[in-house]
Amino acid sequence: MASVFSSSDAQPYQQPYQQAQEEDPDSLVPSTPPPVLPTYKSAFLQSCLSASVLTFGAYKLKSGRLSPYFFNAGLFHKASLVRSISTAFAQTLIEHVARNPTFQFDVLFGPAYKGIPLATATVDKLAELDEASFARVSYSFNRKEMKDHGEGGLIVGAPLRDKNVVIIDDVITAGTAMREAIEIIKAQGGRLVGVIVALDRKERMSDTSTGSAIGEVRKEFDVPVLSIIDLDDLIGVLGKLGDEEDMEKLREYKRKYGASD
Repeated sequence: MASVFSSSDAQPYQQPYQQAQEEDPDSLVPSTPPPVLPTYKSAFLQSCLSASVLTFGAYKLKSGRLSPYFFNAGLFHKASLVRSISTAFAQTLIEHVARNPTFQFDVLFGPAYKGIPLATATVDKLAELDEASFARVSYSFNRKEMKDHGEGGLIVGAPLRDKNVVIIDDVITAGTAMREAIEIIKAQGGRLVGVIVALDRKERMSDTSTGSAIGEVRKEFDVPVLSIIDLDDLIGVLGKLGDEEDMEKLREYKRKYGASD
């Protein structure tokens, strides 16, 4: 049985497919997620697994729940990993715009602190992938403390007034930080038009609620909330890798805590 440890003490978990590759390069165990996923999602999941951004075991969350997996976007600090996550974010946005042409945005807002590198890297990748459509997109982020000298102010990067703004972050848990970011955007005169996160855990906010934090944000602010991957994608990739034990743990977690939205 996997040992129980808090998320701050999380230890990397050796993936079954990695072990198989080390023992036998010609192993039939796949090294990529399910082929039904778009290429950028598969590449993103591969990066998450190989860099131990996504690990499986037993992790106690702030909510007190015992999760069979842990996602640590703070580990996306190497150039190759920054490229992977920014590509996945950019492709997710590009696909959404293609399906919904009226969805237009001027600024990616990254809440301090984890959202800052996500915003800056993703605007660059958007322009690289489709310069004609996205070279005009700017980034912006907030300071944790108001600056009273130099250029001053709370916002760094593009001004938000009269701009269509998309918030970019790693995950939404309780939704508290997301609401703080939304209030900052409103106070600066910006218009929230969407939110994008790396992972949608698709779980209930609390034991007494049925909806997820993402679902609540989507409903309360009437904006799309996009994600690169979600819990179902994780279950799918474990099935493809032949990791029946961890896949069943994720399924059980979903049965117990899965959201209705």
